[in-house]
Amino acid sequence: MLEADKIFAGSVPENYDRHMVPLIFASYAADLARRAAALKPKAVLEIAAGTGAVTRALAPLLPPGATYIATDLNQAMLDYARLHQPADDRVVWRQADAMALPFQDASFDLVCCQFGAMFFPDRPAAYREARRVLKPNGRLLFSVWDRIETNVFADDVTKALASVFPDDPPRFAERTPHGYHDRNQIRDDLARAGFKEIEIDTRADISRAPSAREVAVAYCQGTPLRGEIEARNPEKLEAATKAAEAALAGKHGNGEIAAKIQAHVILASG
Repeated sequence: MLEADKIFAGSVPENYDRHMVPLIFASYAADLARRAAALKPKAVLEIAAGTGAVTRALAPLLPPGATYIATDLNQAMLDYARLHQPADDRVVWRQADAMALPFQDASFDLVCCQFGAMFFPDRPAAYREARRVLKPNGRLLFSVWDRIETNVFADDVTKALASVFPDDPPRFAERTPHGYHDRNQIRDDLARAGFKEIEIDTRADISRAPSAREVAVAYCQGTPLRGEIEARNPEKLEAATKAAEAALAGKHGNGEIAAKIQAHVILASG
């Protein structure tokens, strides 16, 4: 992972929430929220909350007396999330680094994280931090994307951009969001952090969009892929987006399009 892979700033938060969340995150957020609520936590910490997709889904499912702290490394993402979260006094937004959580030991019943672990520079260390702030019977619930070949739109866009920048193709999606998919590696990292009971559920879904343009804008302008494109040529953002759109339309059609997405959902305790 490159340092730039962690930058969600400028117009990225808005484009991310407007395009990426309904495209690939919303259904997994609803699923993670249901799994989290079934554990009946009274104190919840969310790591890498982003623009609040899980927060919006989970908060209404928690009991009135629950507490919920939603954190992210990127203040710009939190600022956007706070503005779009329905009023709820139980939800507190706080900038925090998953590698050094600013919370006391044994503070939470549940630590949850949707599609954030791929960005942790030292995953066992981040998992140790999560375990530190969990109560003795607490759980860590998180998700990561499966390999890029099982996430069709991400793969299509990555291949299309390679034709625009053949000498130095942008590989953000393959390198980071889809770069942490090995189930054995995930189990080993969690075990190194001290977790003893580990369940991994691989869940496929369908990503849908009203057009190929919607998908192209989502990936090229609503993720750190935008920074990769602009680093190569700041004047080629629209050309790169159009190249991705053409590739998607050529494969999936010009109207509403749909394709497979797949992720691992992990529950760890002990």
